[in-house]
Amino acid sequence: MSNQNILEVSDLTKHFKAGRNQVVHAVDGVSFTLEKGKTLGLVGESGCGKSSCARTIIRIYDVTAGKILLDGTDITNMKQKELKPLRKNMQMIFQDPYASLNARMTVRDIIAEPLIAHGIVKNKEDANDLVYPMLERVGLTKEHAGRYAHEFSGGQRQRVGIARALVLKPQLVICDEPISALDVSIQAQVINLLKDYQDEKGIAYLFIAHDLSMVRYVSDQVGVMYLGQMVELSDADDIYKNPLHPYTKGLLGSIPIANPKLARQKEKSGIEGDIPSPVNPPKGCRFHTRCPYAKPECSEAVPEAKYVDGKHMVACHLY
Repeated sequence: MSNQNILEVSDLTKHFKAGRNQVVHAVDGVSFTLEKGKTLGLVGESGCGKSSCARTIIRIYDVTAGKILLDGTDITNMKQKELKPLRKNMQMIFQDPYASLNARMTVRDIIAEPLIAHGIVKNKEDANDLVYPMLERVGLTKEHAGRYAHEFSGGQRQRVGIARALVLKPQLVICDEPISALDVSIQAQVINLLKDYQDEKGIAYLFIAHDLSMVRYVSDQVGVMYLGQMVELSDADDIYKNPLHPYTKGLLGSIPIANPKLARQKEKSGIEGDIPSPVNPPKGCRFHTRCPYAKPECSEAVPEAKYVDGKHMVACHLY
């Protein structure tokens, strides 16, 4: 029987030591599955653990606790040497196109590097047959191959980063805010490029972003993270039409509206207060310090993840 899920994450936890006795609770007990050929969007404020979650899944960081299955294979505690053959199937597009490309390498060498590392080609010359079509695929040309990263704009650099991730034909690509450093006009081009490639090749994306309207456009499912925990998870349309968790409602309420009258009516629907420190997260529900609906039990008991209407998961004492 073939496995329908390319990725299964169970109770994933990642803590970092900070100082002698302090621990940063970056990710705490996150669970979800991602089907082949589908996109799961992860949203939440800065510092809520989205990127730490992604980097732990792809094993840039070691796992503190929990389980990660890639296409049915348990990669949770694999050594980097054992992981290498599987890395072909999972690649990452990073947030910063300026920091994630080697300034001393040409574009050809940057895209050829993973092909040589995984033994798909023997040398840079052999790689050209795969590098040039991939450059065209991401909207660049063969002439760009001999140039260096600093000669490109941010949007062009991100296309090089995308080409590097896609050239291995992975089954899963983790997109860690791949458009947040780009101009709005370029963002749509990059998103459409990723969607077209997905439609053609059937790859899956774990898509991390701040822009909630963009996440709705690209995602089949959306997961909402707050202070290291998944507080809501459902189909994209369902979350936007029927948000259950007060935090999700607050996030959606903070999306800017072009109509000034509607914007004034909606002014007070955002989230008040600052996100607490992940070094010392609140007891009980972590959102209770900012929640307009908080009850006494919210500060004492951790809410269980419950399924409402079959597929809509929410972790909140209101349900």
